[in-house]
Amino acid sequence: MALKRKIKINENFSMASMTDIIFLLLIFFMVTSTVVVPNAIKLTLPQSQKQTAVKPLSRVTIDKNLNYYVAFGNQREKQVAFDEIAKFLQDYYSQEPEMFVALYADTSVPYGEIVKVLNIANKNKFKMVLATRPQRTE
Repeated sequence: MALKRKIKINENFSMASMTDIIFLLLIFFMVTSTVVVPNAIKLTLPQSQKQTAVKPLSRVTIDKNLNYYVAFGNQREKQVAFDEIAKFLQDYYSQEPEMFVALYADTSVPYGEIVKVLNIANKNKFKMVLATRPQRTE
């Protein structure tokens, strides 16, 4: 007695649903990667033997063209005039009184420009650290 199936099973495998999932994952990773805020200002930091373990909440950046940038937390750096730095830091200091300010200055920035920013921090009693890169031991 031979039994025959009425429904034939298709033995082919369809990749259509798999490619849909792959494209959705690709789109997801492309969208989420734009959320990461990289430090877009190119600086060559001075070298130092000691590095701080403090994670500063706010940043002041001076590039080689003497442009000033400020940022708080994970925000992107925003270009400001020198006179606006104190107001920016005071606004965030009222929200976070224990904040540290990191000063990122290119190696070609004149010492006087760095001292002007340090004076703002000293006048307003901000805790400031100077960002450096590790010194190579040869």
